[in-house]
Amino acid sequence: MPVTRMNHAVLYVRDVARTKAFYCDVLDFSVRFEIPGQAVFLQAPASTNDHDLGIFQIGADAEASKAGRGMVGLYHIAWEVDTLDELDRLAGKLRDVGSLVGASDHGATKALYAHDPDGLEFEVCWLVPADRLPVEIDQMTKALDLESEKARYGGSTRGGVGVSSPALG
Repeated sequence: MPVTRMNHAVLYVRDVARTKAFYCDVLDFSVRFEIPGQAVFLQAPASTNDHDLGIFQIGADAEASKAGRGMVGLYHIAWEVDTLDELDRLAGKLRDVGSLVGASDHGATKALYAHDPDGLEFEVCWLVPADRLPVEIDQMTKALDLESEKARYGGSTRGGVGVSSPALG
């Protein structure tokens, strides 16, 4: 099965309107199709997918997800951005709305972690360009210092676009 990329994810949420507002206002997604009060299909700003996120309302009484904290399930989804400047812009927006819960340097990727209104975690990341990766990548997770990374790689440097390991030779 030669997968070329992830096409979309589907979330079950308590309030579809609240979740739609979050993804549109904070992460700049746009509405592709909506069934008011039931479902919405969103597209990421630079995406060519029909939709990247399907959101279905299951009601205010729904329990919080325990995935990764007591039951199996998907921990998070990750979206890639092109530049560290964009990652920094989103860090500010996520911080401003109280959603940012972490920022990590994984060596080959620089990542933000946040929660949506239902507490579902997602990641926004930038991949170090393949030609800037060392042969041996330090995979130990460290705190992300965005200003240092922007000084190192340049804020407008285009990321690895799906390449997160050096070329195998």
